[in-house]
Amino acid sequence: MSATVTITPGPLPEASPISVAGTGASVVFEGVVRPDEDGHAITGLDYQTYEPLASTQLGTLAEQAINRKGILGVCVEHSEGFVPVGAVSFRLTIHAEHRKEALAAMDWYIDAMKRDVPIWKKARAHD
Repeated sequence: MSATVTITPGPLPEASPISVAGTGASVVFEGVVRPDEDGHAITGLDYQTYEPLASTQLGTLAEQAINRKGILGVCVEHSEGFVPVGAVSFRLTIHAEHRKEALAAMDWYIDAMKRDVPIWKKARAHD
């Protein structure tokens, strides 16, 4: 069982494959910056993280997902700083023996992260 957390300045790079022994299902979610926020056109989002607490809490949630949801591994990546429209700002990869556990853990993790982790976003409007 494994958990990795990475906070990256700017947009996330392309995902690199990670294998976890025993995996029968790997589910990847990527959060992409939309071209509008609350009905207003934007150029991107500025993410602010409260470190090191944000990384610690992302890791704690990953460990909880492994222990409570019966999955094999979690890899979470989040941006800080400016991320332009169309770029990836968040990636969550869940490894499990079966798809149902992976999908349930994915949904649980994202809800918990949005609720508990000190990461904020602010839309950057067009000039």
